[in-house]
Amino acid sequence: MNHFTVTTSGRIDKILATQLDVSRNQVEKLVKEGLVSVNDKTVLKSSYKVVEGDQVTYSFKEAEKRVAPPIDFDVEILYEDDHILVVNKPSGLVVHPAPSVKEPTLVDWLIHKGISLSTINGEERHGIVHRIDKETTGALVVAKENKVHEALSLQLQDKSMGRYYLALIDCPLKENIIVDKPIGRNPNNRLKMDVVSHGREAKTAFVKLLTSERGVELIAAKLFTGRTHQIRVHLNSLGRHILGDDLYGFKSKRDKISRVNLHAYLLYLIHPVSGEKMEFVAPLFDDMKMYLSKNFDQGEVDDKINPHTLGSFFADL
Repeated sequence: MNHFTVTTSGRIDKILATQLDVSRNQVEKLVKEGLVSVNDKTVLKSSYKVVEGDQVTYSFKEAEKRVAPPIDFDVEILYEDDHILVVNKPSGLVVHPAPSVKEPTLVDWLIHKGISLSTINGEERHGIVHRIDKETTGALVVAKENKVHEALSLQLQDKSMGRYYLALIDCPLKENIIVDKPIGRNPNNRLKMDVVSHGREAKTAFVKLLTSERGVELIAAKLFTGRTHQIRVHLNSLGRHILGDDLYGFKSKRDKISRVNLHAYLLYLIHPVSGEKMEFVAPLFDDMKMYLSKNFDQGEVDDKINPHTLGSFFADL
C-alpha cells in the first residue's frame, strides 16, 4: 500500500494522476478496481473531491504472470530506440495474450527478447499502443514507457498518428469513397463485427490503386477510427471482400488463399520524446507480393505504393 497527504483540493483522479505521473484514465482503472481510498474509505468514483489534509491510500493490481509457450519465431524490427519499437507483424500472430489464446503472442515475443514494455496498472501486456488483427500483417508500434504510451495514445485520438493499409479485394470499387457507418458485434455470429445502427462510430477512406484483368483490385485504406475488423466490415458493406477473408464472405474461384491480404504498410507518428515526425514502411510479405506479381506489373505497383506519394491519393476525399 502507498500513502500521501493531499496538499491541494480537487478531484481524486487529477490529484492522483499528478502524484503518480500517470494518466487520469489509468487512475480511473485503479478506482474501478477498488484500489484507492481516502481517509480509510474506498473511493467509488474518479470524480470524488478531496481536500487539503486528506490521506490517500492506493495500490496497484499485481500483474498476472503468463507462462508463455516456447518462442520459435522471430519478428522483423523496423525501428527501435529507448522509447519506442516498431515491428512488422506477420500473419497468424496474435498481439495480446488472453485466457483463450494458447499460442505465443507478440507480447510473449517481446518479453522473450527482453524488450522493455510500458505497464499500466501492473499489466505487462500494455506495451502495445494499437492492435492489428491476427490475420493482418504490417507496422505496429510498441511503447517502452508509460509516458510514451500515453503520448502515443493521445496521438491516435488527435490523428497525428495513423496508418495507411494496402489490400487486395475481389471486385473493383466503383470509386474512391469514404465509408462512415457504425460498427458493432454481429448479433448472429459473435466472431464477426457488422454495420449496426447501435454500433460505435467508424469511418474509413478507400482509394483505388490498380485493377487487374482478372478483376482483382489493389486498394489503399486509411482509418479515421479504430474499430475491430473495421476495414473488412466496411468493405463487406460495399459488397467487396479482401482476398482470403473467408469470415466476411470472400469465396475463391481459382486459388486457395491462406490468409487475409491486408497489410498495415505505412505508419506515421510524432516521436513522443524528440518531437520528430517519423514514418515507417513495413515491407510486404512474400505471399502478398506473389499475388501482386500475378495480377499487376511490378513497376506500376511500386509507383502506386510509393510511401512519399501514397497519402496524396486521399487528399480529394
